[in-house]
Amino acid sequence: MAATLHDVARIAEVSIKTVSNVINDYPHIRPSTKQRVLEAIAELDYQPNLSARSLRSGRTGVIGLAVPELSLSYFAELADAVIRSAERHHVTVLIEQTGGDRRREIELLSSPRRQMTDGLLFSALGMDSDDAEHLSVGYPLVLLGERIFGGPTDHVTMRNVDAARAATEHLISQGRRRIAIIGAHEGEIIGSAGLRLRGYREALEAAGIPFDPALIGYTTLWHRSNGATAMRELLASGVHFDAVFGLNDTLTLGAMRVLQEAGLRIPADVAAIGFDDLDEAQYSLPTLSTVDPGREEIAETAVRILLERIADTGPAAPPREILADFRVVERESTGPLTA
Repeated sequence: MAATLHDVARIAEVSIKTVSNVINDYPHIRPSTKQRVLEAIAELDYQPNLSARSLRSGRTGVIGLAVPELSLSYFAELADAVIRSAERHHVTVLIEQTGGDRRREIELLSSPRRQMTDGLLFSALGMDSDDAEHLSVGYPLVLLGERIFGGPTDHVTMRNVDAARAATEHLISQGRRRIAIIGAHEGEIIGSAGLRLRGYREALEAAGIPFDPALIGYTTLWHRSNGATAMRELLASGVHFDAVFGLNDTLTLGAMRVLQEAGLRIPADVAAIGFDDLDEAQYSLPTLSTVDPGREEIAETAVRILLERIADTGPAAPPREILADFRVVERESTGPLTA
């Protein structure tokens, strides 16, 4: 038979209320008392009745995280950072994938599964600014990503334009003047691709380098295979370039493979820089220069303000937009141009 709250209280020689306070991590409990209760819980392998706790408190102790796809390393590492942050705040994370599909994203916002969570961290990819009305929901929601700005919810995101400009400026500082860019989306203005392309163009303009549309490699998804395909197309076109800026690390790693297969040296012939600072960027050959967009800060900030909204019982404060800091991480794939 499963252990009960009464059993824990009897073994620890405290009241049921004290056991409940320890389980709910209430402050002002004597350390020696808390230790006895925790030891009794461990001895009995007691499992708190979370459903009952939810009914009493009106909260589940669970938050949701919706991302396009965990097969993309950025979202996998973001999910890991969110989970670690949530654990520090003593809450659990329920992860869902949308595939970046607009219909699925909208359906998720009103899914009955939302009753299982106290709030949602939502990284939209298929939705855009015209869909902002769908974010007016009856539960705490924090938006991630770059598809919708000025919406009705808190929004935590990265400085895409400034970070992409800094990445391009780093290449220019190494003497690179013919900088290819891969991962652009046709006609996109708002969104990661559009914003990072803008930063790239701003850096070129500031340095007096003419913009050449022939140096843009368009893709749909941002997987290694798309980066490889875009690089093959650039090489086949015969356009000259001495550097490449991939709009995420995954694209850049695919492009680097094709460059090396073609006998080009990195960075002696072509410098390469990515965006996201994935863990694997430290282990590529050569190691990949990249932009750290503040993923850890984004995760910690998003979890914190979501929990603030969950706990707030007063009048709703206006939505906030919070931009994380970034830094350019210089590694082996960038360096001065050699003759």
